[in-house]
Amino acid sequence: MTDTITLSVDAMGGDNAPRAAIHGAHLLLKQHANARFLFHGRQEQIAPLLDEFPALKPASEVRHCEVVVAMDEKPSQALRKGRGTSSMWMAIQAVKDGEANVAVSGGNTGALMAMATFCLRPMAGIARPGIAAIWPTLRSDIVVLDMGATIGADAQQLVDYAILGSALARCLFDLASPTVGLLNVGTEEVKGLESIKEAGRMLTDASGVGFTYHGFVEGDDIGKGTVDVVVTEGFVGNVALKTAEGTARQVGSYLRTALKSNLMSRIGALFATSALNALRRRMDPRTVNGGVFMGLNGIVIKSHGGTDEIGYKSALNLGYEMARTNLIDKIGDTMKRFPVKAAPAADEPQSEAKPA
Repeated sequence: MTDTITLSVDAMGGDNAPRAAIHGAHLLLKQHANARFLFHGRQEQIAPLLDEFPALKPASEVRHCEVVVAMDEKPSQALRKGRGTSSMWMAIQAVKDGEANVAVSGGNTGALMAMATFCLRPMAGIARPGIAAIWPTLRSDIVVLDMGATIGADAQQLVDYAILGSALARCLFDLASPTVGLLNVGTEEVKGLESIKEAGRMLTDASGVGFTYHGFVEGDDIGKGTVDVVVTEGFVGNVALKTAEGTARQVGSYLRTALKSNLMSRIGALFATSALNALRRRMDPRTVNGGVFMGLNGIVIKSHGGTDEIGYKSALNLGYEMARTNLIDKIGDTMKRFPVKAAPAADEPQSEAKPA
């Protein structure tokens, strides 16, 4: 592979910035030699870190930005202060200007969504962007959206998310027609809010255009991997995500306690070291870090703000793969063939929530 893929990085976003971003980029470059990086942030903090990773330095460019968006700033405040000047905005601007294929930030989620929406604008036909997460299941990884970009969604917005999520699944999982399910309180057609039932009817009529509509799915279907794409509105999606993360930590804590409870347990743990290490890696949220802002005229990835270099590398790799597989083109292709009349794009972000 020789084509260069450039990642525009808000190096100042996140609790462990800029080290996590720089170190994560170094790890990605070891895996993908054709990656290049534009780091936006304070030169005096970034340059010494690049000196620590000599292989990364020739593949990087630092663009000084003095303004940094704080993690607790409201999106409206961040826009007023950092529009056109902050490291977050400039990372996104590089994608708009065609200098980079994807933007990545571990900063304030609400501010990032607001800036990305204002700078890149929603795609034609998409009412509001959503945040998609890659979710490990018993079967394989799946796509779940929305993870909190929009609180509440009407039928058309849920259909939009089905289009966006299925395009992402086609890119990442090499699926010709991903299966799509609507998250509901039951699988029967008579159950659920009217918006969900209406979206189900719309998706039934459109099944086969870039995706296969499975029907309603319930919460336990997410972990089973019943479908390739689970669609829901942002409030429910974010609660599901945080519940799953908390449950994973709870189970891991129980397991560690049990393995240390007595001498025989410790001996058993020694014999099962390889299996336990495999389980630990499988349950490590850093390996699936990265929320994808879907529905914009450009690719933006939100890394978890508290992650380390391993998690940041995962977020960068997610962006790399979406750029490599032409995500934006696949979304456009699906929408051209989609028979449902699309809603007009919105001018303003709806929520100031911090979804991730």
